[in-house]
Amino acid sequence: MPTFPHFPHSGAFPSLPSSARFLGAQGEICDNSIVDIIGHLDMDAFFAAVAERDHPEWRGLPLVVGADPQGGRGRGVVSTANYLARRYGIHSAMPISRAWELAEAAKRRGEPATIFVTPNFPRYAELSRRIMALVNQYVSHILKVGIDEAYLDLGFCKSFEQAEALCQQIKEEIRVREGLTASVGIGPNKLVAKIASDRQKPNGLTVVRPEEAEEFLAPLPIRKIPGVGPKTEKFLARRGIHKVADVKRFTPEELEELLGKWGLALYEKAHGQGSAILKASPEPKSIGEQETFSKDTLDLEFLFERLWAMCRSLLESLPEKGFRTFRTVVVTVRFADFKTYTRSHTLASPAGTLRLLQFEAMKLFMPFVDHRRNPRRKLIRLLGVRLEKLGH
Repeated sequence: MPTFPHFPHSGAFPSLPSSARFLGAQGEICDNSIVDIIGHLDMDAFFAAVAERDHPEWRGLPLVVGADPQGGRGRGVVSTANYLARRYGIHSAMPISRAWELAEAAKRRGEPATIFVTPNFPRYAELSRRIMALVNQYVSHILKVGIDEAYLDLGFCKSFEQAEALCQQIKEEIRVREGLTASVGIGPNKLVAKIASDRQKPNGLTVVRPEEAEEFLAPLPIRKIPGVGPKTEKFLARRGIHKVADVKRFTPEELEELLGKWGLALYEKAHGQGSAILKASPEPKSIGEQETFSKDTLDLEFLFERLWAMCRSLLESLPEKGFRTFRTVVVTVRFADFKTYTRSHTLASPAGTLRLLQFEAMKLFMPFVDHRRNPRRKLIRLLGVRLEKLGH
């Protein structure tokens, strides 16, 4: 096993030039790009892991982060389930009411009771910033694609072996400094790296070299290919395509006839081909939040508190997206009868203060709780706020 330099827990990382950021196991320096090596770092059950980190008494118990289950009557969905809860069949995007049913069924079998907790997005954002800053100390070029995942350009390493050793060190630093685990996939492109990072979760590290890419992908369900959703999966299954290997029975022309240009992309992906260029994502045109309430309501104190909380959260997230100001405020309201309305207002000049944002949001929202737009006093099911015309 390679021996790595020790970094004090409370100290700063040493400053390393971008062309020589890691000392390999045999003393070789990882230097300028020689081959395409891409890493994909994915935090393990991030929201649930953060909850366990902050509440050690919950460790070792099944845990679900999401909407309030309300004893099985709750609305909303599961954000994240830890690996113990996943054994009960609970998974992300599942209706929270169904997650409650599965948790209760497990309890009746004598399994441990499931803990349900509400998300703490400011906390996740804080830890995400710290983790990405840590990774950036080792890898100069990273592309964050979510609050809990990022691609790493490891082309400055001379070999996949050195890239593997580097990623193992990054994983260990995250574990020691933040008490969280990450899984990493390393491959010749983003496609392979992303799929590889999911191969040995949790706390996994999977390396797929260029010559191994096709063989690695071949036995996987076609759904593992990014872009293949439920409808496409069923469409392909009717044509005998269940695994990635099945795609190879078709020519590029046949796949293009079936799926258009995406058929050509699927052909390339099935053969392990993909981009190794980490392009920055397009700047968002807007950012927003919305909340579906567990119970339809016209409680003004509750509605105002949720509206103000969304405004605070959005303003705090502006710098994370690379922005400082906004000009347009949009408020969305959905009533209990599912009729949905939006109102917006564009300011004369850019703004960036919480007081102004909350004032503008309140002006847009108030007609929906009085006689102007709600003369029959219908209950409100969903409330949302969005910021547009963002500026730096």
